[in-house]
Amino acid sequence: MRIPTLSISDAAIAQIQNLTATQTQLQKQASTGQRIFLPQDDPAAMNRLLNDDNQSRQLSQYQTNATTALNLAQSSYAGLTQFSSLATRAGELATLGSGVNGADATNAYSTELNQLIEQAVQTGNSQFGGNYLFAGTALTTTPYTVTRDATTGQITAVAYAGNTAQSSIALSSSASVTAGTSGATNTGIRDFINQLVALRDGLKASDSAAISAASTALTASETTITDAVSENGAGQLRIQAAQTQLTAAAQNLGQLVSTDSSADLPSTIVKLNQASTAYQAALSSSAKLLQTSLLDYIK
Repeated sequence: MRIPTLSISDAAIAQIQNLTATQTQLQKQASTGQRIFLPQDDPAAMNRLLNDDNQSRQLSQYQTNATTALNLAQSSYAGLTQFSSLATRAGELATLGSGVNGADATNAYSTELNQLIEQAVQTGNSQFGGNYLFAGTALTTTPYTVTRDATTGQITAVAYAGNTAQSSIALSSSASVTAGTSGATNTGIRDFINQLVALRDGLKASDSAAISAASTALTASETTITDAVSENGAGQLRIQAAQTQLTAAAQNLGQLVSTDSSADLPSTIVKLNQASTAYQAALSSSAKLLQTSLLDYIK
């Protein structure tokens, strides 16, 4: 009969320890659905997962950027459409005022124009997220400042205090979008409001020449506003397309991460059963082997 040496005992214990560790690992995989817990579990896959995690963070930031850009564009669009409505009504009043009217009618038209002017200034100074929409990149500067008549309190002139720069928002590593309005649009809004002032004063004075000049200028301003509305709408479509692409990219990346990190449950269970069987067999054989001693040999 062979006598177990120290090396044989150590080998048996090491085998049992390895089988125990294998069982523990497989049990964790089966219970959590994950197959990688430490870099040494699969160095190549872990490297891919780290790269995927970095890309996932970038995609998340771009998705946040796209949401911010879309909200900004939609808020700007609301203001632009308001200006468009004001321009349409001002054109109607200019047409009415250019006819043969009494003083009461023209005064009524000028009074309404005065309200349109106040609305236009209020819209021009509207904010999104605490920042002014039509101030360019001077986000904390009130874009449209007014001069008022000391007696009547009516606005007599409007100046633009913002800048003509336009900020861009990154939608990917190679693409960005300008969600706000351009400098030309912002200064065009200033001109539009001043033309409303001129039309109001012309109506109040029943000055047909002044009414005609203001009406012609308003037509040009309305075109500027209409173009800005169209540009804004196109920008929104672009942002929404980018959002769709980012969502698809995030889903695809998630599938790659799942492929690398998730355990194949049926295969894991089979391996766990095999490891358990091997463990029981190792315990049984080791127990018999380690029971043999020198006394048994002498007998």
